[in-house]
Amino acid sequence: MSWFETDVEICLTGGSCKSPIERFWNGNDMIYILQKARHNEESDPVEESKPDDTSYALELLSKESSGPVALSVRTAKQLISFYTMVQNPNMSHLNTGELVVLPPLGIRCDGSDPEHTYWLGAEPLTAGKKITGINLYMVTCDGPTADKSCFANLEELITAHKTMHHSSVVMTKGFAQYELLRAAALEDTIVESTSNINVDMTWNTVNKILETPVLTSAATLNITLESGDPGSPVYQLYRELQFLLALSEGLKTGVTQWPEPLESESAVEQVQELLTDLKNKLDRFCISENENGTEKIKCDTAAVDSSIKSVFSERGDLDFAEQLWCKTRNVSSYQELVECFTLVIKSLERGEIQPWIHQGSSSLLGKLIQQSYHGKIEVVSLSGITPIQMLLEIGLDKMKKDYVSFFIGQELATLTYLDYFISTSVDLQEQVHRVQKLHHMLEIMVSCTVLLQFKHENLFPLTQICMKYYKENPLNEKHVFQLPIRPAVVKKFCQNDDPEIWKVDIISGHGQKEVRTTWQVSTNPPVEHMTSNNTGLSSDSTVSGSSEERMYYIAMAKCSQVHFT
Repeated sequence: MSWFETDVEICLTGGSCKSPIERFWNGNDMIYILQKARHNEESDPVEESKPDDTSYALELLSKESSGPVALSVRTAKQLISFYTMVQNPNMSHLNTGELVVLPPLGIRCDGSDPEHTYWLGAEPLTAGKKITGINLYMVTCDGPTADKSCFANLEELITAHKTMHHSSVVMTKGFAQYELLRAAALEDTIVESTSNINVDMTWNTVNKILETPVLTSAATLNITLESGDPGSPVYQLYRELQFLLALSEGLKTGVTQWPEPLESESAVEQVQELLTDLKNKLDRFCISENENGTEKIKCDTAAVDSSIKSVFSERGDLDFAEQLWCKTRNVSSYQELVECFTLVIKSLERGEIQPWIHQGSSSLLGKLIQQSYHGKIEVVSLSGITPIQMLLEIGLDKMKKDYVSFFIGQELATLTYLDYFISTSVDLQEQVHRVQKLHHMLEIMVSCTVLLQFKHENLFPLTQICMKYYKENPLNEKHVFQLPIRPAVVKKFCQNDDPEIWKVDIISGHGQKEVRTTWQVSTNPPVEHMTSNNTGLSSDSTVSGSSEERMYYIAMAKCSQVHFT
């Protein structure tokens, strides 16, 4: 055992830590994972013969990988034997002390055996506090391959399961996962990112391998979306948010990263034009929305794709502070920002403009504008962080109203439910953080609307799920939002695209006597420590016509039971 103590590392997974073997083994929440210790570079002393060139190459690749390192199948089998003996109440002569039911065991294997075994596992069977036996598991894998002649036959799988477990009655359960984001997106609109929208389908009674899920399946949408895709219809709003974040960071650090000017006309010139326009209209009290004037002062966020205008459109009620935000987004330096606010404050002091602003504005500029209605405004020193804070405040007010307008306009939330996200009772940094959450939720809704053509019946519960999560958790664009949906909603994707994962479980027995055989194909390696190995499989990826056939890894999981009494 001395070698095992130094060359094998063990970790206990459970709780929020996802088990690496849960796809094949839905056992206990807690599980021991055994793998090769990283610090040891010497060869396995248990192996008597030198591995062949292929095995040696695989071992080198495994060592160079940053992922977990597997043990040899032979070593794994020995460890399974030790675990089984320790759990066997009939082995009292081993003097192992009081018998304790251990968590299940999973051992990473290197696939060097003829069956290409990548996992071996064991789990105690109990009756009360008494251990009555052991469940033994084995996961093998091959591929990738596009040759469907390598795929199993369902009837043969069922027959083999019945023979192995002496079962007369079995049931089958199907599982399929389809990637919707890639299937729906155009090649020039989606760039490489961590974004992923897929749907999991589960159903009972499988009739053939790779069958399309039936419409009575249970379907769950899984959404992981990263903001900032240049192909997104709300990308301009994302850029606006990035400027807001730059200002927020500038307040914290004292260093502001000013954006590169996007327009030839400077921010100072644009602000001067806005003030001149308002001054010329003051005599006619042209606060009303003149169609030509409104068109002239539209914010850049109106530059959205025509396909989304019915979903997310520019607000037509931008007040003066919001219009000023749109102009000063082109500011390229602190000095230029000071010049912009100097022009505005001087115009207010002279009474040259009397701009309107939305009620409830808590920004410093909003207060100055309200004071100007009475003919006198307080003196503001445009030095230090004051100009940056003033710009951040009006940007926050404007973007909050943008998001509120969308969620209320689409009848996805009420103002009361949105109150947490737009509250001014917290500091500016927290307000910015909550606006980021609003934007992430907007990106999710827009993607589901434009790419997947989701209707209100799906968007509304998805919005509630997202808002509930973000009221309790910080921003997390890697979080998977899950939404149960009707299979008919994604029917066309399932019929027109190949699944990313397709699996069948063949099950017999009940309770602790339940045993299952799992056969699965997947486009990604089903085992994280696996290296590509298509020995004996065709790697030809062509198919009739000009299209390319999907490459699949083929995995199989089997279990057997050993009873001690």
